[in-house]
Amino acid sequence: MKKPRIEKIVVNIGVGESGEKLGKAEKLLEELTECKPVRTVSTHKIPSWNLKKGDPIGCKVTLRGEKAEEFLKKGFQAKENSIKESCFDNNGNISFGIIEYIDLPGTRYDPDIGVFGMNISVRLERPGFRVKRRRFKKSRIPAKNMIKREESIEFMREKFGVQISEE
Repeated sequence: MKKPRIEKIVVNIGVGESGEKLGKAEKLLEELTECKPVRTVSTHKIPSWNLKKGDPIGCKVTLRGEKAEEFLKKGFQAKENSIKESCFDNNGNISFGIIEYIDLPGTRYDPDIGVFGMNISVRLERPGFRVKRRRFKKSRIPAKNMIKREESIEFMREKFGVQISEE
C-alpha cells in the first residue's frame, strides 16, 4: 500500500492568444495523445498583452493509465532520460517542459502546425488516496502517508530509469 503510482499526467500547451494558433495547438495535442484537448482560459485581465479575463489562451489533455505511462516515457526520451531535481515539488509531483514537440520520438515536423513546446505535469498517489476525492465522507490523508520528494525521485529512477541531476 506504500508503493506510489501515477494518478494522471496533464500535457499543457500555452499559446497566449486565441484564434488560428490555438487551433493548431489543439490539433497537435490531439495527434500526440489521441485524446480531445480542452481549452484553458485566462483568469486575469492584462491590458498590456491584450488579454481579457475568460479569453482562451491554451489547451490541455489529461492522460491516465497506460496511455499516461507511454506518453511519459516519450517525454523522458525527449529530455534524454535526464531531468533536474528542481522539477520535483515537496508533494511528490513532477513538472518539466519540452521545448519543441519534434523532440518526442516518433513525431515528425508538420509545416501546417509549426513549432510548439509543452509542459508535462505528473501527479503521483498511493492506493487509498481516493478518500480525499470521493464524494461521500471525504477525509484527509495523514502527513505520514503523503508522498515525499525523495520517494517520487526514487520511483522515477526505478520505474522509468530516469537520471536526476542536481541542477
